[in-house]
Amino acid sequence: MKKVLVTGALILLLPTIGLAGEYNLTVDRVEIDTGEFVKEGVGYNGESPGPVLRFKEGEEVSINVTNNLDEETSIHWHGLILPFQQDGVPGISFSGIKPGETFTYKFPITQSGTYWFHSHSGFQEPEGAYGSIIIEPKDREPFRYDRDYVVQLTDKHPHSSARVMRNLKVTPDYYNREQQTVGEFFSDASENGLMATVKDRMAWGDMRMMKADVEDLQGFTGLINGKGPKQNWTGIFEPGERIRLRFINSSAMTYFDIRIPGLNMTVVQADGNNVQPVSVDEFRIGVAETYDVIVRPKDDQAYTIFAESMGRSGYARATLAPEEGMEAPVPGLREPARLTMADMSGMPGMDMDHGDMPGMDHGGMGGADEMADMSGMDHSKMANMDHGSMMMPEGGPSDPFYAKGSGLVPIAANGGKFLSYADLKAQNPLYEEREPAREIELRLTGNMERYTWSINGVKYEDADPIRLKYGERVRFKFVNETMMTHPMHLHGMWSILDVGAGQWNPIKHTVSVQPGTTVYMETEVDAPGQWAFHCHLTYHMAAGMFRKVIVEGGPESTQATSSEQSVDVGGDA
Repeated sequence: MKKVLVTGALILLLPTIGLAGEYNLTVDRVEIDTGEFVKEGVGYNGESPGPVLRFKEGEEVSINVTNNLDEETSIHWHGLILPFQQDGVPGISFSGIKPGETFTYKFPITQSGTYWFHSHSGFQEPEGAYGSIIIEPKDREPFRYDRDYVVQLTDKHPHSSARVMRNLKVTPDYYNREQQTVGEFFSDASENGLMATVKDRMAWGDMRMMKADVEDLQGFTGLINGKGPKQNWTGIFEPGERIRLRFINSSAMTYFDIRIPGLNMTVVQADGNNVQPVSVDEFRIGVAETYDVIVRPKDDQAYTIFAESMGRSGYARATLAPEEGMEAPVPGLREPARLTMADMSGMPGMDMDHGDMPGMDHGGMGGADEMADMSGMDHSKMANMDHGSMMMPEGGPSDPFYAKGSGLVPIAANGGKFLSYADLKAQNPLYEEREPAREIELRLTGNMERYTWSINGVKYEDADPIRLKYGERVRFKFVNETMMTHPMHLHGMWSILDVGAGQWNPIKHTVSVQPGTTVYMETEVDAPGQWAFHCHLTYHMAAGMFRKVIVEGGPESTQATSSEQSVDVGGDA
């Protein structure tokens, strides 16, 4: 494998075979050592994560993918705009890559920025089948940097993904390591009063829900660039240099809160698209999202890159240092996050008035005939609940993309600035601003007790495709009727997130929708064919939170040959 030094960072390149722009990838069984445990997984070119693919905007690439597994595989180029036949979703864009076969992806590079690639077959992605993509722009970047590092995150679990899915189906809280304790009850009673605490616990008990159900999957080891906290991936710098860190969250299920104690971070890119620079102390990166930041360490010392899970159950850690072997203190985990009744407010019978927020609609979460299937919940009790008696934070931190009073609102560890979606503004508008032709409501629904996840109360296998017309602009309305956060990913087309900034709204490929909230995004329907649209939490997608999108019209040569193929989204959906 060829190595090249790029802006001070060691980047692994795939070997070219003759013509420039031609690459080889093999899909292999690999051994993954996290420093905590060793397990068999799936990787590319003999390793997990796979090699960094480095492209240039404007080039045509040809990638030969050879399947050395004994099962079908695929590669999806996450966030890349390309012909749908090259998107890599078996049953939607192509038939998959059979064992022993080589499939050649061919597509033009029409964008720049930080992206990633992963398998879209079964549970191969959480088993290690992922890698990163760097696309160099034609023109000069609007920001300066001296070194360039990929920081690719994942949550590696000692159980196989198939076993995880089986356990979640049998007992949804199987992996919940942060359940409330007797000690926490007495602590709450001391702070909020005995009766308020008892009412709060009884209310959650009546719903058969848990305030601690922030993360479906705990007990993982966080990895950065394939290395666990004990193995400590290290990026070298010289004091005074500007370092570009390309954060990619390739996790199966984990949201990470990122901070580098002692260093300020300037966010310059989100999901591969340049944004107006935002100076922050900490940011939350959803599953499948990417953020590029610039840091400038001026002192001759080490700094810890600390990625703490949103539920505070685990972390990934790496180091920036002037030389190998140097380390900085590793922060301890903060107190576990707890859901509040505000996070339940999107559920049927839990309509609560949060007021008006830019780009958001927290009220009116659907009528009784549109109820999500939430097994075990007595909606008549919920409708008559005394919400005022429950422990709802008053006067705490707020963020317009979280329900008012949510227990998930992020707070910077040092008390400084925490990035919000509301802070993201496009560096340059990608599209002219225009009114959408129509609005499509997508209610994010689920059944915790049976561990099924759906859209508009219907699992993928029972749902009709979403049909769009080539050339139109569509406004999607996400209404989260569950207590979980869902990172929604539309393949093949950009998602214009409504943050109330008009033409400066940021362009993304993955949009996180918090519990009890409604979020809007718009899409220019400029990609003919058929595409996937799903929650990027692996086990939510596998359980049914997935749709096929068919774009009708457009150039004749781009049309799908079949619009009703089935797709395996993994597991037993």
